[in-house]
Amino acid sequence: MDIAILGCGAMGHIIKEMAENDGINVAAMIEPMNGESLADIEGNVDAVVDFSNPANLQMMIDFAGKGSRGGKPAAFIIATTGYTDEQTARIAELSKTAPVVHTSNFSFGVNIVEEVLRKITPVLRDNFDMEIVEMHHNRKLDAPSGTALMLANAMDPDGEYNKVLGRSGSCKRDKKDIGISAIRGGNAAGTHTVIYAGEDEIIEITHRANSRKIFATGAIRAVSFAVKQENGLFDMHDVLND
Repeated sequence: MDIAILGCGAMGHIIKEMAENDGINVAAMIEPMNGESLADIEGNVDAVVDFSNPANLQMMIDFAGKGSRGGKPAAFIIATTGYTDEQTARIAELSKTAPVVHTSNFSFGVNIVEEVLRKITPVLRDNFDMEIVEMHHNRKLDAPSGTALMLANAMDPDGEYNKVLGRSGSCKRDKKDIGISAIRGGNAAGTHTVIYAGEDEIIEITHRANSRKIFATGAIRAVSFAVKQENGLFDMHDVLND
């Protein structure tokens, strides 16, 4: 299997090392910040793994179909966060012609937490205030993190609550608020804590990433899943349940 990695930061190099250890050939490492493009790839690849920047979405759309093998479109594993609603809609459109795995977090553990939140929130939300606190390294570009928003959506799938991003000044809490606070510093790979605060008890559910390898492991598993699909939009729950 041949893949291309879009984005040559820390995550890109970790994925390259782990993919090659699994017998996957990394045919290209593309860094748009250096003027490189997926269009520069010679030959075909089975999948593109994207840990880059939302600005590179058009590059992937342009590449769709050109990197195919045997008439089958290349798969796209999209881990970049910070997309606008319009860009997210374009990813859904891309999935009509190519297999796309799009998620804010490829960690197995985070996706299990998401499933837990879907189950327990309906039981707790009437008697507990709900908050999310997330911490990432000082180079992360977007806040709050895509994972924090993913968890908030799991807690509130019908959009009944206000997502309050940080607080300052006079800001009395509303019962229909989910507060999201972002911390940036050091080289933290990512910590997310969901808090259910009641009158006399507090429940905290925390996922802590001790290494970026957990995201690479999930992305590589997503590649193996996606290349078996014709087209469609998938997430890590589809991958884990395959």
